[in-house]
Amino acid sequence: MTQVKTVDDLDLSGKKVFVRVDFNVPLDADGSVSDDTRIKAALPTIKKLYEQNAKIILASHLGRPKGERVESMSLSPVAPVLSERLGLPVLFLNDCIGTDVEEAINGLQGGQIVLLENLRFHKGETENDPQFAKELASLADVYVNDAFGTAHRAHASTFGVPDLLPVKISGYLIAKELEFLGQKTSSPDRPFTVILGGAKVSDKIMVIDALLDKADTIIIGGAMAYTFALANGKKVGDSLSEPDKVELARSALQKAKEKGVRFLLPIDTLGTNSLNFDQKTLGETKVFEGDIEDGWEGVDIGPKTTELYAKEVAGAKTVLWNGPMGVFEIEDSSKGTFAVAQAVADGDGISIIGGGDSVKAINRSGYSGQVSFMSTGGGASLEFLEGKSLPGVSILDPK
Repeated sequence: MTQVKTVDDLDLSGKKVFVRVDFNVPLDADGSVSDDTRIKAALPTIKKLYEQNAKIILASHLGRPKGERVESMSLSPVAPVLSERLGLPVLFLNDCIGTDVEEAINGLQGGQIVLLENLRFHKGETENDPQFAKELASLADVYVNDAFGTAHRAHASTFGVPDLLPVKISGYLIAKELEFLGQKTSSPDRPFTVILGGAKVSDKIMVIDALLDKADTIIIGGAMAYTFALANGKKVGDSLSEPDKVELARSALQKAKEKGVRFLLPIDTLGTNSLNFDQKTLGETKVFEGDIEDGWEGVDIGPKTTELYAKEVAGAKTVLWNGPMGVFEIEDSSKGTFAVAQAVADGDGISIIGGGDSVKAINRSGYSGQVSFMSTGGGASLEFLEGKSLPGVSILDPK
């Protein structure tokens, strides 16, 4: 498993350190930060660099401005929140390259912190443009990556910049991601139970395939389950499913059988005859065992499945959860997801939440404080679990 050098391995006193963080945070209607999870996740690394008396240059993207300055995607609202969480001043610069930026950074003293404006205001970021990468790299002596959520992209700030700097190491966040998503799932304490939910089998099939080599039990929920139901010859009514992916689902079931992995699918489903996601409402609801009638769609696992899954999770020594069990954003179809969240939190083993909607779900369930680790990556978590090499990790100095 990948082991990279971290901020603990070097003395960075007086060095200009370019830190790629993930401050791609949600902003509310008046432009304030509405969820500071990602900001808080970066604090340990920033504090360590501050203690080392480094000159700290923080860089991130926010949203998808597509290479243009879009004021609603400015990182300026992040600076005061970060400053408050750190208990230290943070200077916001209204660009990430250029003479003004260079002058401000050249004037930094050890322990001072600047936050650059949104990297994606420049096309060169997502295109990994050599000139843009060179301009960013010229600001610093050392590169630190602590943005796992973008480590699967070979962008200027995740690949081009470290390629140009002599020292490129990981922050605490990436080191922790590699430990939990890597080591603790490669050689897990057993039994190792994997819970996979979400909408599409096609998004998760590579993960299922990779984890069938490691897991003792795989539990399936969310709309993915309806494609597996089709593979088993069941009717799914109007449920979200991928009829063209039935063969993929069948091959996963077959592989599980061959490897002796328990593969649990829902035994009952909560269905509705009307779903309005925008207004967060359901029409009539009823529980189906077996086939789902036409005109009805599955929106959550049913009570028997909830009980079965919770019992299975309770006996695990390592749990990896990626993807909700249903439409948890609507109260009436959130019970399955929140019950699984509680089971994961109550377990006495290692619990790993694999990024994306699962993190939202466990935060909303109120159990986030009771799990061992929550990944900050969405796509990056999935690609890493699939066994793919992440450009933003592979470029870092090995231990």
